[in-house]
Amino acid sequence: MELNLTGKVALVTGSTSGIGLGIAERLAEEGCTTIMNAHLPAEEVTGVLSELAEKYDGEIEYRQADMSNPDAIGKLLEGIISHHQQLDILVNNAGVQVVSPIQDFKNEDWENVQDINLNSAFHTTKAAFPGMLKRGWGRIIHIASAHGLVASAFKAAYVTAKHGMIGLGKVTALEGAEHGITCNMICPGYVLTPLVDQQIDDQAKVHKISRDRVIAEIMLTPQPTKKFVQIEEIAALAAFLCSDHAASITGAAIPIDGGWTAR
Repeated sequence: MELNLTGKVALVTGSTSGIGLGIAERLAEEGCTTIMNAHLPAEEVTGVLSELAEKYDGEIEYRQADMSNPDAIGKLLEGIISHHQQLDILVNNAGVQVVSPIQDFKNEDWENVQDINLNSAFHTTKAAFPGMLKRGWGRIIHIASAHGLVASAFKAAYVTAKHGMIGLGKVTALEGAEHGITCNMICPGYVLTPLVDQQIDDQAKVHKISRDRVIAEIMLTPQPTKKFVQIEEIAALAAFLCSDHAASITGAAIPIDGGWTAR
């Protein structure tokens, strides 16, 4: 299926590893000018950028920004739009996780999870939306989670933020519906990314069990397939949602979770 994304400008936040990197790579493969983002200094991502530049013809660039800081997000979007004169695709993927019982949850951890997972998606959407309205075309994707649809213990901040992303996305879909703008939420189950790998260690500490038991008894228990979701599967869905083939898909929270939320 031809996706026809050549000439589109895409920003993928939190995209130097894991799901974000997979989506950035797939969009570059489909011909997008692809802007990658993280809070890392540029010199720490030259290897990833060089590797992608060798594989794909489209322009690939990196822009550093602290996604917990609204001013930094504003400057990031302003710089992209000023340089490229457009931003057609926005993928909000930046995220962090903290695992803790509610009574022990640190206030600063709660705020940080909300800022990076949820508030950043609002600020990027707010900045990108006017240009999409003017051009009559736009694609916004929030990488939510199965935890945007169901809850798990010890993840109060993350579950709250991901539920919020879905609410934000539905409102955005309604406001963009008559203007060629779609907004959808991809809700992955467990994917073996650096973030999830850290969660395995955190869960092991909380439950006082081994990593292998965390994977078998906690992480993959809710997924009927008993397999981690693959990054390539999420990237393929994201690319499809960015295409004109998905023009009537908007406001959808789409599970890609091995059957987890089918229960």
